[in-house]
Amino acid sequence: MFNSLFDHVDSIIARDPAARNRLEVITCYPGLHAVWLHRISHFLWSIGLKWIARLLSVLTRFITGIEIHPGAKIGRRVFLDHGLGIVIGETTEIGDDCTIYQGVTLGGTSLYKDIKRHPTIGKDVVVSAGAKVLGGFTVGDGARIGSNAVVLKEIPAGATAVGIPARVLHPDLPKSPESRTKEYFSAYGITPNVDDPVSMALKGLIDASLEQGVKIAELEQALAQLKNPASASSLAPESGTKRDLGVIKEWLKE
Repeated sequence: MFNSLFDHVDSIIARDPAARNRLEVITCYPGLHAVWLHRISHFLWSIGLKWIARLLSVLTRFITGIEIHPGAKIGRRVFLDHGLGIVIGETTEIGDDCTIYQGVTLGGTSLYKDIKRHPTIGKDVVVSAGAKVLGGFTVGDGARIGSNAVVLKEIPAGATAVGIPARVLHPDLPKSPESRTKEYFSAYGITPNVDDPVSMALKGLIDASLEQGVKIAELEQALAQLKNPASASSLAPESGTKRDLGVIKEWLKE
């Protein structure tokens, strides 16, 4: 039991630069307190003492500001960073080494009993501050959920989800769990070298419009030369449509 506790504490120290030592984490981190009190309430829930389990979960929420239903399953070394306002529903399953920030809701969208209503979170997932993951789907191992994202469908392993509703991005993540070092840890779901798919689509449309503008200007110049060779120099590919689209492109970049 103590080995498991120290393993959990050491994983928090590895992920939180503000954590200085084991004593500070054990005494001052409500996310750790909430997880360990949940272990007790989950055990009581599993042996049929459901009212006592719910009562303990209410007391845990009063003490820590974190609400975890006693029926939820939480893996090893799960870090509830800051933790205030986190809500974890009854049929939620959270894998090992996940990091969940303040204000996160792992909730359900169904009102039916005895079904999987809440999400299954894979291993090594980061769920950023204010994110809402709603439904009985799976978030793959190593996924990142950006701050305030609203996730309503499955997220593949290693992907990043951002926006409302969440859009899935695909960064180049390390191939093996062993290569996910402390330096790579993605606080608040921020992942380097990732482009928003909507921005990429807009960029493609702008590039295509620029090419069409150049071709149109060249055709206009050729027609003008056929009609009046003396006035052909007044029409250049740099004028008109290309210049206007260039201004639009620069504005979108900003």
